Amino acid sequence: MNKKLFVLLIALMSLSLLGIVFVQGYWISNAYRTKNDQFTINAKQVLLSVAKEIKLRETEAYYQLYIPYVDSIKVPDNVSFTELAYKYQNKATNETYIFTDGILEQDYKLSSGLIDPDADSIQFKKLTNRKTKTRISDGIDGTTTTETGMVSFSRMKDYEQKQFESFVSNITALTPIYKRVSPDVIDTLIDNELKERGLNSKFEFAVYSNNLETKVRSNNFKYDEGSTYVVPLFDVENETNYELYVNFSEKEKLVLNSILGMAILSLVFTAVIILAYSSAISQIYKQRQISQIKSDFINNMTHEFKTPIATINLALDSLKNPKVKDNREFLDRYLGMIRDENKRMHAQVENVLRISKLEKNELDLPKERVSLQNVVENAISHVSLIVEDRGGYIKTHFGALQSAVLANESHLTNVIVNLLDNAIKYSEDEPKIDIYSENVKNSVVLKIRDQGMGMSKPVQKKIFEKFYREHTGDIHNVKGHGLGLAYVKRILEDHDAEIFVESEKGKGSTFIIKLHLIS
Repeated sequence: MNKKLFVLLIALMSLSLLGIVFVQGYWISNAYRTKNDQFTINAKQVLLSVAKEIKLRETEAYYQLYIPYVDSIKVPDNVSFTELAYKYQNKATNETYIFTDGILEQDYKLSSGLIDPDADSIQFKKLTNRKTKTRISDGIDGTTTTETGMVSFSRMKDYEQKQFESFVSNITALTPIYKRVSPDVIDTLIDNELKERGLNSKFEFAVYSNNLETKVRSNNFKYDEGSTYVVPLFDVENETNYELYVNFSEKEKLVLNSILGMAILSLVFTAVIILAYSSAISQIYKQRQISQIKSDFINNMTHEFKTPIATINLALDSLKNPKVKDNREFLDRYLGMIRDENKRMHAQVENVLRISKLEKNELDLPKERVSLQNVVENAISHVSLIVEDRGGYIKTHFGALQSAVLANESHLTNVIVNLLDNAIKYSEDEPKIDIYSENVKNSVVLKIRDQGMGMSKPVQKKIFEKFYREHTGDIHNVKGHGLGLAYVKRILEDHDAEIFVESEKGKGSTFIIKLHLIS
């Protein structure tokens, strides 16, 4: 895939995913605001209903005190007069107030010429409002009343209700708030209203008078701007000195719970999409890397096979020469070259096959008790001639008193040979290799140290990956196909062993193997 197209696809997919996340976040935020507004509307409706009921109860209570006297009043046929009176005594000043509030209703007749010329006369009623307030310093005697059948205040005519409410407001203006309504009544009314509207929220309340808190309150009321709602109390013609504050302490919890289910589902689906997207991007990136690595592998393998094939062809052509056929020394030399190059190609093919079998778990590794030091010495014998030929050395420093491990001797030897071969290949000058061993608790630690080219930190993290080789452009000064260390890693994992690398660019590398001891 073209690199620019690949980057463009990734960018578009990322933008689409961000768009999905943004839309989900916006939806959840909008749902929260909607539910919050809905709660606010319901809460205000609850408080308005409670305030209305409290006022109605007070008015109804006063109405029931006066209704028995309405039927006993003697009025003319054409005159209707309703008057209410209330006595309030101030014991501190020894003063008594008598309030009266009444409506005079009288029939009148006007000449028809004023309004309708076709009618003789028009009959209408004139309503006259009368209010009086009398103060008696010495006090007045109380009166005894007899209860009769009562009529509800709500059955009065509209103008009568308003008149009676006005009368009651004049009376209650001098009555303390705690005598007009009790905390228990407010608590019960709010609780009932909440249940009717399906709101299950804890609440605290308080009645304020001119912005000052009164005694009419719940025990734990605290004002909170976000969850406290206010409604006028005992208002008459939009005028009142009292306000009812109610704090719904579980407002946030209720609002969140109302959208929690859908929000969780939305977040889960979004998380699945993000994980799937991340996985897809990771796989695409890995596949792209593998594609590049395989291309490098094919190029490296081509170089690896090209030289031995060319050498074998040259040797075969030389064997056709009559002079070579008769010369035993040349004959042995060319035959040896053919045999060595054939072994070299066979070893490369075997490495590829080993990795394939290891990945499929088809490689059966029978294990037995072996001495790690003996395995190391055996591995050294495989590469000693190459090291000597290049003027280098391999020195052993065995400090481990115990080196018996459970291992497959053949494959463990191949592991050490691969590490020594790497140390030789990546030494630009003569190879200088030191091998150390030591016991650490119940393990034996083997260190193979060279003085070669070394490697950077990013390379150290990838050298055990299959087909990986440090990128050097088209320069193939170090032969290989990136399978040696992958094979080493996989074999040691099968032995329940660990391998690490310590290296610094230009100062060599140290490979550390840790195997479990057996008694």
